Amino acid sequence: MIRFAIPADYDQWRVLWDGYNAFYGRSGATALADDITRITWARVFDPGESMHCLVAEREGRLIGLAHYLFHRSMIAIQPVCYLQDLFTAPESRGEGIGRTLIARVYDEARLAQASRVYWHTHETNTAAQGFYDKMAEKSGFIVYRKQL
Repeated sequence: MIRFAIPADYDQWRVLWDGYNAFYGRSGATALADDITRITWARVFDPGESMHCLVAEREGRLIGLAHYLFHRSMIAIQPVCYLQDLFTAPESRGEGIGRTLIARVYDEARLAQASRVYWHTHETNTAAQGFYDKMAEKSGFIVYRKQL
């Protein structure tokens, strides 16, 4: 079942969130500070924020998450949906959970009248890229960033 997260999901969400961050090398000495996780979770439930969290649940256990947000674009009137995080518990991969989470994000973006949904993945995440190639088209853009 795909549904919106509720505050009582925190402990199970945290396990998935920590797994996601560990996958991208944010663990141990480079782990996110607890206040970032705490504030991120609070933003999901703040009606003044545009951040959303979907979870995949099976038999009372969370097995996947999708975080997304809406923002404006200089080249569109409608909002744009950014799928920021997608993670499935390792033991549940290959079962269509990621596909179902993305499909639900697409549905929510349509409801919000967004013009598109987009996301990034790391260039070394080739397993995900094969899957993403079936779900969307590559934009051809390369992401640059500078920490401030």
